[in-house]
Amino acid sequence: MKRRILLAYLHIPYCDSKCHYCAFNSYVGHFDTRPQYMEALHRQLTDDLKRFGATPGSVETLFIGGGTPSTVSPELYEPIFERLSHYLAPDAEITIEANPNSATRNWLHGMRSLGINRVSFGVQSFDADKLRRLGRAHTPQQAVTALETAHNAGIKHLSLDLIYNVLGDNRELLERDIEQAFALPIDHLSAYELTIEANTPFAATPEVCQTDDALAFFVAEAIRARGFEHYEISNFGRYRSRHNLGYWELRPYLGIGAGAVGFDGTTRTYPSTNIDAYLADPLQRRIEPLTPDDLRTERIFLGLRSRIGIEARQLDERQRERADMLIQEGKLYEEAGRYLNPNFFLADEIALFLIG
Repeated sequence: MKRRILLAYLHIPYCDSKCHYCAFNSYVGHFDTRPQYMEALHRQLTDDLKRFGATPGSVETLFIGGGTPSTVSPELYEPIFERLSHYLAPDAEITIEANPNSATRNWLHGMRSLGINRVSFGVQSFDADKLRRLGRAHTPQQAVTALETAHNAGIKHLSLDLIYNVLGDNRELLERDIEQAFALPIDHLSAYELTIEANTPFAATPEVCQTDDALAFFVAEAIRARGFEHYEISNFGRYRSRHNLGYWELRPYLGIGAGAVGFDGTTRTYPSTNIDAYLADPLQRRIEPLTPDDLRTERIFLGLRSRIGIEARQLDERQRERADMLIQEGKLYEEAGRYLNPNFFLADEIALFLIG
């Protein structure tokens, strides 16, 4: 019997401050509920491991995101890692997100001792004025120190996020950000274009987002020129995140925590987004069945945004005809039975054309 490979995502909803652009399920405060929340996570995790049919070594990646996972002490994570120890593959990629102001030396060493081998830092910029406008709680120096401390703690893989097309961004500022990023011991970088989401502080001032497509190409080229592969529309690295790749390949993933999403291959599950409701019953979930057409559409969108591409056999006859037209126009190319996209920034337009 073929072993089922699983991904696991754990959501930590706590933040010490709310960034102006953030639409993720996160809360400033509620810190007194952290012990109970981690117990609820443990309960849901235990149930989902059973429900997904997890076996020894079948969980190949674990990603702890938020929110701000670095607002929770290593001691509170210990029962989670004990529960997962039986299921994690020996070479599992184990990632945690962190903010520079809360990822202290003790926290980083504590998480390293639990098995964390990859940290993704929410830096966004090394420009002090831009950080203030984004509502970030850290300084440029704190970001530099946090990355260096993580490296010195022996954490193998380090990543950071940058944001571009914030009002006032230009090539000079972004070049400085990228230059500083590459002066640090990173092997991965995510570069996101600012988008205005509903129910965020920036929703009331949408003018803080500028539209400059040339900056997107500039950022991508500046990162590639420094030796990082552009393997997904917003992700670059000498190292590819195996967890990210698993999402884009539509592998099954456990979604643990308030506001997390799980996927078993045919349905999505949504635990409550409300912390209090989640604490009361972490096993309550909304279920969304997905049709074969739903899954094919997702494979098209996700594949074209990344180096994954689309297997030709996953398309129907009409879609393959359209894909072949795009090959003639130089907008797709075929390799080993897959359609691949040379320009991720056109991914959505190409996907919509294929779907019709």
